Amino acid sequence: MPALLVMAAMFLLPMLCAAGVTGSIEGRIVDKTTLQPVLGVNVAIVGTTTGTTSDSDGLYRFQNVRAGSYDVKFSAIGYAAVIYRQVIVRMDLRTRLDVALEPSMTELQPIEITAETPMILKDQAATAYTISSGKYAAMPVSSYEDVLTLQPGTTVDGHVRGGKKNEVTYLVDGLPVQDVFTGNTGTNLPKTSIGTMTMYIGGFSAQYGNAMSGIVNIVTRGGTNTHQMFARYETDNLFSSDLHKQTDRWKEVEFTASGPIVRDRLMYYSANTFSRTDTRWWQDFARFFPDLISEEFSGLSKIDYLAGQSTRLSVQGIYSTHQFRDYEFSWRYNLDGLPKRIRDSYRLAAILSHTVSENSFFTVSLSDYFVRNRIGAEFDPKLLRPFQYDIYYRYVVDGYRFWHADHRQQILTFKADYSTLYDRTHMITAGFQVNRNIISSLLERYDPQFSYFGKPLDDKPMIASYNDYRYIPLTGSAFVQDKVEFTSDGSTLDFGCRVDVMDPAVSYPVVTYVQLPNGSYSGSVTGTKKASMKYQVSPRIAVTLPTSPTNMVYVNFGVYYQNPVFEYLYAGMTPQHVRNGTISVAAGNPDLEPEKTMAWEVGYKHSIGSSIVASGAYFQKTVRNQLDTKTLVPGDSKIAGDFGYASYVNSAEAQISGFEAMLSGEGGEVVDGSVSYTFMKTEGTSDYIDQSLNYIQWGFPLFAQPYPLSWDQRHTLKADITARLPWDVRANATASYNSGRPYTLFPTQDGFTAANPNRLFLPNNARMGATVFTNVKLTKKIVLNEASQSSLTLSVDMRNIFNAKNVRWVDSNGRTGGELDDPAAYYDPRRVRIGVSGEF
Repeated sequence: MPALLVMAAMFLLPMLCAAGVTGSIEGRIVDKTTLQPVLGVNVAIVGTTTGTTSDSDGLYRFQNVRAGSYDVKFSAIGYAAVIYRQVIVRMDLRTRLDVALEPSMTELQPIEITAETPMILKDQAATAYTISSGKYAAMPVSSYEDVLTLQPGTTVDGHVRGGKKNEVTYLVDGLPVQDVFTGNTGTNLPKTSIGTMTMYIGGFSAQYGNAMSGIVNIVTRGGTNTHQMFARYETDNLFSSDLHKQTDRWKEVEFTASGPIVRDRLMYYSANTFSRTDTRWWQDFARFFPDLISEEFSGLSKIDYLAGQSTRLSVQGIYSTHQFRDYEFSWRYNLDGLPKRIRDSYRLAAILSHTVSENSFFTVSLSDYFVRNRIGAEFDPKLLRPFQYDIYYRYVVDGYRFWHADHRQQILTFKADYSTLYDRTHMITAGFQVNRNIISSLLERYDPQFSYFGKPLDDKPMIASYNDYRYIPLTGSAFVQDKVEFTSDGSTLDFGCRVDVMDPAVSYPVVTYVQLPNGSYSGSVTGTKKASMKYQVSPRIAVTLPTSPTNMVYVNFGVYYQNPVFEYLYAGMTPQHVRNGTISVAAGNPDLEPEKTMAWEVGYKHSIGSSIVASGAYFQKTVRNQLDTKTLVPGDSKIAGDFGYASYVNSAEAQISGFEAMLSGEGGEVVDGSVSYTFMKTEGTSDYIDQSLNYIQWGFPLFAQPYPLSWDQRHTLKADITARLPWDVRANATASYNSGRPYTLFPTQDGFTAANPNRLFLPNNARMGATVFTNVKLTKKIVLNEASQSSLTLSVDMRNIFNAKNVRWVDSNGRTGGELDDPAAYYDPRRVRIGVSGEF
């Protein structure tokens, strides 16, 4: 009943921006000679049915414009028409386009002007970066997740400003695409389907939630009144792998089609990608499988219906399927003993957007998002037997990894937003979202125990994990905020509040442990307890202060929450599991609290001339309620296999601070791009969720004092440069220097015991070497027919062009790749991809 009341209250909240997928175009039109406002100027977004007229003050405004690049036409009797090309609309921001019309009594061809993008966005009070579809296509990246790692404040592995990787929420057209079991993204997108992508690295407003470190907001492309087709083929194996071994035998094909079904009313768009690869390890895989180690198909299709200028209905489907095999170097002589994996996902969504007036609009969204992960096949536990190792206990030479899993999640979402501009200075926004999460998990897995140094303990019983549950937790949120623009100096004040609710919707067993005469413990269920509903209130405030036409200071503060992934709530905690004596290392805890981050940022921007900006930002973050494990049964740690040995708890914390500096330039005739430097310090009390449990099993003391976390990358230097070369060749180069990350130096001689038993165990007491990545992509566009805009593009995409041996991990002896010299301890070596694409 409380859950229903809370959800009902959300529906009754005033639904006052459309969750980060739209912006606005506004400005003032004057007579170029007299500088007086011009009434009745027709203003239209070219290629759409959207238009308006200027009022008596010469003012005009387009609300609810999807983020992207547009051409805007201004025309009036007695004036020469003007078309502004490449007007950029950014999510959640107001694009200012002031126009001076030149009087003319004759009808002439429209004057075309390329719109100038302001170098400093004076209403953006946080660190954020926007990538257009053209920029994304030219970058040497494989997915939209790769783009995030190229931004200042991120590490080589995708940690944003010291947070964990799963503390970033990805949105596609305003709706999340998260895997609620892992917290990572649940689907892929074809490259051409992405229209624009904005990455919020610093503070973000109250409309964004369930994220503590960053937001990646993607707006997809749609159909137009012109039929278009696009095809692309890329491979890193243009020549036979018998001739060169530095290949993943990777191929990717993409096909896109779009256009009108009914002109000006009904449009279609469909983009689909198919890729296959034998992976970096194809030479080992070839001894067991002929090919097809990994196959993935992903796509986005949509139909947009325009009911006049004010209403737009979009029905879309996002779908993906991925089949692949695991690789572990210690299994290289027995790779067919590792289970196969299959991942399927789809999202069906209907998004209705209606412009109520010049100043107001609302958006309503319904979506059904399904993700299924399967690992291995069912097996008979009676056939279970230990792995067979070589005589040095280094490689698995026989046996199967007994691991069968079937995880399913279906998230039904209803979302509504309303936006209104009040008194031309207040952008008032509010909205709500309700999610019904239908999750189920079937897991049966058996793993050997290992020493801290990675040696198998074959005299110890295998640890079994078993899950079989289905729950329907409810989550929801509501927000309201006001963005005030002070016209006197252009400063802004953005303040708001967000409420998040989670109802685990479960009762769980209360287990009491009794010590037996032999010193062991016996657990019994003494009752049940209903998990409580969780409420979080998140205030957000941000201010921009332009101190001159070329300088701006901004400050933001916020409290951010993120729900724990559902696996940590429900795994191994149902009463029947306890009664049946199921072995589970860590029990789920349905009463886990959301993790919490308090963050603030202060930044400064200064424009140098008309095309260069120097900027800097200092930030601090305090993280509380991070997840770790807590021992429930006292005594000998060797009873780790008993149910209830440990449970997930909110006990870890972290402190993060840093500084970013960047020099960026746009619109250069030959070169533009950015160069940045980041200093960042990340310290906490837990590296990963099972750390305390593992330390107790290995006999190590729990380390209560903060220490550098494993992604504590102190110094980062990045460059993203685009150059226009001779023969109309475009080059995009990305380079990064990343200082060494921590690891724990705790040597061993035999792989079972410490070389010096008296040495104090200190987590992350040493650092690896620095890594350097340099990637370059060259493209050459050949126009086949200007009238039909047909073209052919050739590309060469070179990753790690200098073939640097960048270290990913070292063992406790400080050896890269450990005892086996595992090549997976290095990031990918050089790869060269050749591609051709055509647009018709």
